[in-house]
Amino acid sequence: MRVVDKSDAPALTRNDGLVSHILHSQHEVSETELTITWVDVEPGACQVTHEHDPEQVYVILSGTGVMTVGDEQRAVAAGELVHIPATTEHGLENTGDRPLEYVSAATPAFPAAEVDEFYDQ
Repeated sequence: MRVVDKSDAPALTRNDGLVSHILHSQHEVSETELTITWVDVEPGACQVTHEHDPEQVYVILSGTGVMTVGDEQRAVAAGELVHIPATTEHGLENTGDRPLEYVSAATPAFPAAEVDEFYDQ
């Protein structure tokens, strides 16, 4: 069994108001088909719209925001799950007055080299 505490996970604090904690990736479990991150988004911060090959879900843990997936936009709040199909542009903006937190699960796993590139930003 592998248990990871958010505070012990490798983290990247970015200038755009996001902190990404890598909870599970091919760095720790080479044979995994998942990448799991916990992301903190400061009030007013916006995740850069991006796309990638893995399919993904965001589980909103706290806060409120606006999620963009492809051509659709929708308000999201704690307790909701957003599905992001593979190779679909997506992004998230915190529209609330407190941090928005979400856990992301992506499959197949981002290759370790891509996770390394993410940390090099």
